Amino acid sequence: MASCLRRQTGMKALVNTKIKFREPYRPFAPSVLAERAEEYFDLPDAAQHDPARFMLLVAPVRPEKRETIPAVTHVDGTGRLQTVFPQTNPRYHRLIEQFGQATGVPVLMNTSFNLRGEPIVTTPHNAYSTFARSELDLLVMGEYLTKKEEEETMWRRGFLLAIVLWMG
Repeated sequence: MASCLRRQTGMKALVNTKIKFREPYRPFAPSVLAERAEEYFDLPDAAQHDPARFMLLVAPVRPEKRETIPAVTHVDGTGRLQTVFPQTNPRYHRLIEQFGQATGVPVLMNTSFNLRGEPIVTTPHNAYSTFARSELDLLVMGEYLTKKEEEETMWRRGFLLAIVLWMG
């Protein structure tokens, strides 16, 4: 997960080039609290659209929000959103909720956890290996946190990148 906010310019390019190792223009998906999705996306009754729970729905980003969440706004002004519900994903919902309380924007940038040319991470070993070979700052697995640098240094640089992986 990473911030998709305007004040962290270049987040999409940063994640694409230093973590995903792909072209800097490639889009990411917005994860948004289901109860706040309509504030950011032109999608009436957003919570009722089941495909949006699984990033299977593309919706227009509201024009007044495009500059607020540029890292997840595609060139055509849309986003392939994931609506997050407290009943089905309480930890992730809480994370987005707390990010929203801290920043005023309850939206995170979401992408698969894998490097270019590799399958999506499925085990803690895969997760750590991918983390070690990328330029991720933090790796969270369940209750465990692994850091590459001190948090203060990352905040001083103006961004904080973390991949959050909950293994069932």
